[in-house]
Amino acid sequence: MFTKIFRDRSDAGKFLAEKLSDYAGRPEVAVLALPRGGVPVAYEVARKLNAPLDVFVVRKLGVPGHEELAMGAIASGGVRVLNQDVLSYIRIPEVVIDEVAAAELRELERRERLYRGARPPLDVQGRTVIVVDDGLATGSTMRAAVKALRQKQPQQIVVAVPVGARATCDSFKTEADTMAVCAITPEPFQAVGLWYLDFSQTTDDEVRDLLARAEQTKVAA
Repeated sequence: MFTKIFRDRSDAGKFLAEKLSDYAGRPEVAVLALPRGGVPVAYEVARKLNAPLDVFVVRKLGVPGHEELAMGAIASGGVRVLNQDVLSYIRIPEVVIDEVAAAELRELERRERLYRGARPPLDVQGRTVIVVDDGLATGSTMRAAVKALRQKQPQQIVVAVPVGARATCDSFKTEADTMAVCAITPEPFQAVGLWYLDFSQTTDDEVRDLLARAEQTKVAA
């Protein structure tokens, strides 16, 4: 059975946008990207749906010495979500978790200033919010984003990714106010980057450029 491998994040965004076509042209829809990798994907989604685009900054809390393994995540608004599955078999002292979280909070605040500048965050109250990343593995980062967004009282949250682990995608579908759209859920999944030919890191400059282009498109419209 053929499973699509994306050329890059832009290609993945165009593919994902087709799966979200029911949301096109609806004035209550907004698209939020998880930077950095989610921004090129979300840019294509927002353009296809004719919806406003903003970033929602979330930082993974990596296990010390094994930073790619997420023991949790933090998001804007003081939200912290811990991955109990990881912490159940890797004993990490609370003080170490606090130290990692403090360091990531500094980076979260830096990125918010860098990406958005003086522009206020998009008001999502009462809206349908599509939260986009380049993929879902453990889901810790996305879970933190969803938890933080609920505090802003959107009407509905739609988790949307080009590729994800099936169990992780399904876990979001069980929550009352949340939908999940995972364009492909290959098995075995293994890692997000395996499903991209080019999975090079998205830079801060690329994020700012795409947000500026989205803003110009909105003004022109």
